[in-house]
Amino acid sequence: MSQALLSVDNLSVDFSTYGQTHHVLKNVSLDVPARSQIALVGESGSGKTVTMKAIMGLLRQPPATIAGGRIFYDGRDLLTLPDKERLKLRGTAMSMVFQDPMSSLNPVFTIADQMTTILKYADRRLDRQRNGRDRLARVHEVLTQVRMRDPERVARSYPIMLSGGMRQRVLIAMALLSEPKLLIADEPGTALDVTTQAQILKLLKDLVEARGLALLMITHNLGVVRETSSYVYVMNKGQVVEHRPTAELFAAPREDYTKALIAAVPRLTGGTRFGTAEVAP
Repeated sequence: MSQALLSVDNLSVDFSTYGQTHHVLKNVSLDVPARSQIALVGESGSGKTVTMKAIMGLLRQPPATIAGGRIFYDGRDLLTLPDKERLKLRGTAMSMVFQDPMSSLNPVFTIADQMTTILKYADRRLDRQRNGRDRLARVHEVLTQVRMRDPERVARSYPIMLSGGMRQRVLIAMALLSEPKLLIADEPGTALDVTTQAQILKLLKDLVEARGLALLMITHNLGVVRETSSYVYVMNKGQVVEHRPTAELFAAPREDYTKALIAAVPRLTGGTRFGTAEVAP
């Protein structure tokens, strides 16, 4: 792959609970080149979200401890940056889309209130001057980009007044407010029905391609991996066990764990990808 915008090098993370230390991440390495679409896939508990939080600087310390490794963004080691410098990057140069809109959005504030607040703090970090009217115009602009039919009405709405798909689009819009170069999406369609999830994934893919973003998609859904990524990292028990171009990985996976993940997906014709067991009706 080309020069990485984001590079995680042998990252290890420990959690200390009740006097015991647990090695949650073990020498995780991955690269996300500029203008690429990368997937980090694995079952629940494999370490995907912990990896994302370590990249974004969202791990709570303690109980979490960075036990080793480095995280480079655009050539700078995030783990050695002063807190103030790292904070400038979060939500501006690199943003993320969380997986649960209802827990990520504040129910007592309108969408416009929440999005303009994000812009206000981003402007402060970047020493950028913008008044309230300009911020609201930017909110309407980004809501339009995520294909909201009535961005002004959505901006005036409270989260409870929006559907699940609309709330997910709002989270994507929030992540795009400050025009980041890197977008991390953590299971962005988990709580949605299949049709709406497909719309959200297509929207993300279109936005990434149109804006030239780098996308790191965190998921356990292999269908999402096939639709949104060109390269895949497979995680198991806090380690990357296999990484290859998407087409190659699905055509001929090497690791038993990867084969098991693919085999767990039922086939419409009966059986599984790597076995002959019939799928129960």
